[in-house]
Amino acid sequence: MPRHIGFLAILSLCFGPAALLAQNTPTAEPAATVNGEAIPKVALDRALNRLPEEQRPKARGEILDFLIDNVIVDQYLGQMKINIEAKEVQARIDEMKEELKKSGGDQTLEKLLQSLSLTEAEFREQIGHDLRWERFALQQSTDANLKALFDKHLDMFDGSRVRARHILIGAGSDEKSQGAAIAELAQLKKQIEATTAQALAKLPATADALAREQGRGKAIEEAFASVAREKSICPSKRDGGDVNWFPRAGSMVEAFAKAAFTLKPYEMSEPIKTQFGYHLILVTGRKPGQEVKFDDVKEAVREIYCNQLREAICNKYRPEAKIVIGK
Repeated sequence: MPRHIGFLAILSLCFGPAALLAQNTPTAEPAATVNGEAIPKVALDRALNRLPEEQRPKARGEILDFLIDNVIVDQYLGQMKINIEAKEVQARIDEMKEELKKSGGDQTLEKLLQSLSLTEAEFREQIGHDLRWERFALQQSTDANLKALFDKHLDMFDGSRVRARHILIGAGSDEKSQGAAIAELAQLKKQIEATTAQALAKLPATADALAREQGRGKAIEEAFASVAREKSICPSKRDGGDVNWFPRAGSMVEAFAKAAFTLKPYEMSEPIKTQFGYHLILVTGRKPGQEVKFDDVKEAVREIYCNQLREAICNKYRPEAKIVIGK
């Protein structure tokens, strides 16, 4: 569950939640509105200006998505009437100031906010939102809920890893474009399977089962990588769609990771939907985990539980939210 040390790190990158960055001014041009609530363009610019210029085009959409999700979560917490008092906000700010003092140097919270062009009022508002989320998340992350998550998804906590390639096809929010993306991936899957079968047909008739299995693995990975380079819209296309090794939670979005961990090596998924579009996934390796006890990883379980809680809120309420992207 996020604490203020993590928030300070996020703040230093200007990736803080929308309420921090979205103090409205009468002339502010919105980067987006969510159910009528504006995210001023300055919110997006603050984050982008912290990045090298060549990274900004790709990062723009990701940062805006992050800000939109934060507003959606914020609005949900408002509906849940999770309230925070001013003295709680002040106590958190005092803790931050003390920690900055202990860290050495001449950095102060005031200087940090000044360097980011943030007012104290904006900052206090954001602390309130952070505390509100923490309170809600703490209410939900009971020992019973955490233990249930641990027992059901042991591979999230035992160090299991998979390696995968993927092909990403973009899709709009309408059924027609989504159907087209699914159909395209289904066709690409057939193409990869056909290319793999052709490669296997060239193996010697005397090849044993192990040699054929190894040949199939090599052939399907080469075929998949070739199609990924040509068709995928993800930057990983330059590596044939390879996203390297990743754990069950904390690295990939839940839908992607969940699908990947159900696959055997050199098995392809059906089209998988995420907020980025539709994916075809090929798992190319698995590393099993080790025995682990709940009490030893309880805080890691809590963190993943809260991340999934936030993602679930966004997945439920974002599709029905009225989101207007600015120019």
